[in-house]
Amino acid sequence: MSNLKRTFMRNWFAIEALPIWAIVGVVLGGGTWYLTRLARGPTIVWTRDNPTPWNDIKPDEGTKLITVNQHFEKGWERKKL
Repeated sequence: MSNLKRTFMRNWFAIEALPIWAIVGVVLGGGTWYLTRLARGPTIVWTRDNPTPWNDIKPDEGTKLITVNQHFEKGWERKKL
């Protein structure tokens, strides 16, 4: 039984591949954490009330943070929940 277990563990994974698996695991974990952090940011609104907010912007509303050589009557703002 011990010989079978030793043979199984020897062929199960290569010791040389452990650092690669560790790096891949850390990268995937960090990427998942960063994407969830971005998705929960203060500028992101997850709502189903208005699935197409870009259709509510009027022609005289500016959506840019900085407007160069343009004048808009009012600025557009996102309505939060």
